[in-house]
Amino acid sequence: MPEGKFFDEYTRNELIVKFMPLVENLGRKFSTAQQASGVLSINDIIQIGNEALVRAVDKLNWEMLSTSEDIEKTLKSFFSKRIKGAIRRRIDMMRGDMRIPEHKINEFRKDPENKETAAIFFNAMFSSIDSQGSSDLSDLFGGYNLSGDERWSESIPDCSKVYNVDLMNSYLLSIMKQYLEKTEYEVLRLSYGLDCEKHKAKEIAAELNIKGTSSYVRVSEIKKQAIQKLIDNVDPSQVIDYL
Repeated sequence: MPEGKFFDEYTRNELIVKFMPLVENLGRKFSTAQQASGVLSINDIIQIGNEALVRAVDKLNWEMLSTSEDIEKTLKSFFSKRIKGAIRRRIDMMRGDMRIPEHKINEFRKDPENKETAAIFFNAMFSSIDSQGSSDLSDLFGGYNLSGDERWSESIPDCSKVYNVDLMNSYLLSIMKQYLEKTEYEVLRLSYGLDCEKHKAKEIAAELNIKGTSSYVRVSEIKKQAIQKLIDNVDPSQVIDYL
């Protein structure tokens, strides 16, 4: 492409090609660990980003762009938001049923040793299972303020496909096996139906031979104890990719 060429002089295809390196740069910032991206490879992520770039180029409003003091910077910002958003939405489809506000996730990534990360992860994970597919877990973050843009984006209905619950449950079970005693593990597994149907507290008490007139209360206590044990003992680095 000729040096010194103005952006509004580029053809559609030239503009797409020019910003493909931006797609790769953004795509490689996403982890491809299974718990983070499901079955998506880095090539899949870059392809998804390129598709988003094409759609974004087709939506450009050159009349509005002409008022920008730095068109290249404005274009990068416009494309970046749409590329990252498309990649995140596809990742959500391919992994577990958990959605956390993006600004909160960014806080965790900047401070991966923060123990709050594990607490948010497990509270969000088990709450999402309890809500049977609800992806809006913003109630777990009471006390923070959303900007106008964030409030607007949160109001948009989520039309994404069903998440890969099996992958999420498999990952959760693997962590539980590392840190929980057998009874704690079984109580959580049965309570949340991680690889079976969900069981009521009385059914779990009977299956695990937990006796007494308040056996179901004991099951609830073990469940809370097990979740807290995970929060207290799991290294944040084990869950940061999932977030």
